[in-house]
Amino acid sequence: MAGYKPVTIQAFPVLGEKITQDTLYWNNYKTPVQIKEFGAVSKVDFSSQPPYNYAVTASSRIHIYGRYSQEPVKTFSRFKDTAYCATFRQDGRLLVAGSEDGGVQLFDISGRAPLRQFEGHNKAVHTVDFTADKYHVVSGADDYTVKLWDIPNAKEILTFKEHSDYVRCGCASKLNPDLFVTGSYDHTVKMFDTRTNKSVISVEHGQPVESVLLFPSGGLLVSAGGRYVKVWDMLKGGQLLVSLKNHHKTVTCLCLSSSGQRLLSGSLDRKVKVYSTTSYKVVHSFDYAASILSLALAHEDETIVVGMTNGILSVKHRKSEAKKDSLPRRRRPAYRTFIKGKSYMKQRDDILINRPSKKHLELYDRDLKNFRISKALDRVLEPSCTIKTPEITVSIIKELNRRGVLANALAGRDEKEISRVLNFLIRYISACDWSVTCS
Repeated sequence: MAGYKPVTIQAFPVLGEKITQDTLYWNNYKTPVQIKEFGAVSKVDFSSQPPYNYAVTASSRIHIYGRYSQEPVKTFSRFKDTAYCATFRQDGRLLVAGSEDGGVQLFDISGRAPLRQFEGHNKAVHTVDFTADKYHVVSGADDYTVKLWDIPNAKEILTFKEHSDYVRCGCASKLNPDLFVTGSYDHTVKMFDTRTNKSVISVEHGQPVESVLLFPSGGLLVSAGGRYVKVWDMLKGGQLLVSLKNHHKTVTCLCLSSSGQRLLSGSLDRKVKVYSTTSYKVVHSFDYAASILSLALAHEDETIVVGMTNGILSVKHRKSEAKKDSLPRRRRPAYRTFIKGKSYMKQRDDILINRPSKKHLELYDRDLKNFRISKALDRVLEPSCTIKTPEITVSIIKELNRRGVLANALAGRDEKEISRVLNFLIRYISACDWSVTCS
């Protein structure tokens, strides 16, 4: 028996999620901080200027949070009813918001009382934004109208009545102060030009539009509604480039990464999808505990904030690279100490003695060597083996089957022992690499 050959354990590749650069990048966030708001979080908006605070709109209040604070640094609560869509101006000094009663209020971040109140809509205002020149505000409401307001004079300049249903989303061009886009429940997305007093481009989304997003260049427009996210080429008159259907429920919000190379969408299916803006394929996905209403990314994607229907605000901060402490290192022998004599060449008068290395058999190999087949099978059916190293169990079963003694090894077992065999087979019968062995 000195020539016993140990059983060869067959290794199988472990299938898992493919690790990509996007996986590493978007997984590099800390455990989320959860903040409870007074109602569903309908809008989150980051200031584009340091210290990059963000405004959270929930119920009849607007809270301003610092990047790393869990308590609001400022609160605007002078709303008679529900507040909507609080949005920072490009310089971070002013904040504009709509409300359920049809009013639009302009706030100074350093104050509390509204600087301006724009009255003109007769139904809830769900979308507001500043134009590129910083002196005008665009608003869209449930009265089917879109209005342009002048900030210095607090007056209405233009009214557009081209939508036939609620106007629930919109955004202004960051380059041209005369262009802005609105999305409506009439399934259309329209681009307006204040110089012509009418829409210049209109596209049919096919579903009630919940969110729109203009790329910084102004050449691409993204619309979200129903289960669809659609990308339009505005330089070609609103030509549809791609239609994405990766969510199972209504898509409610859109966001662009700081580099502009990744598009994020949040949905009522409790997922945030990350798309590549070159291939428009999903490169990553986040899961949340409740349906998502709002989504925002901080400067350089340092923080991702998600607002949900249950009033929970989820805040994830990017992990900082830990600096290694420069502790005094204990001096150890140099590398040359360990390799000393390794390259020594045998001389003519030297005698070379080889010490054979002794190989120790595993316990199951010892049992097989001594023909204790039942004990060998019992040993590899232990939970510590079947869970951590199931390939060993499979290899021993195959070896017993090859020897023709598998039936003898299974004979004479009680109900408890048979159940261990069946549990292993049920657990791994679906594994394609082992299915032939298990069956």
